[in-house]
Amino acid sequence: MADLKQQIFQELTSLEEAASRLRGMANDAGRQTDLEVAVLNKQVKILRDEHARAAELIDQSISILENLS
Repeated sequence: MADLKQQIFQELTSLEEAASRLRGMANDAGRQTDLEVAVLNKQVKILRDEHARAAELIDQSISILENLS
């Protein structure tokens, strides 16, 4: 009976350790995702700024061409 109790406690300890590792992995994955989202947000902002600047340059070019006509 004592051996059975010991085996059960060992199994519970193993389960606790596995759950702890899984929690750590989930936490790390969440941080990784947050970092990826931050990088993508920065890239989108840069692309929007570049697009706005390109639109301004196109408008200026059209204005110059209209003045030349």
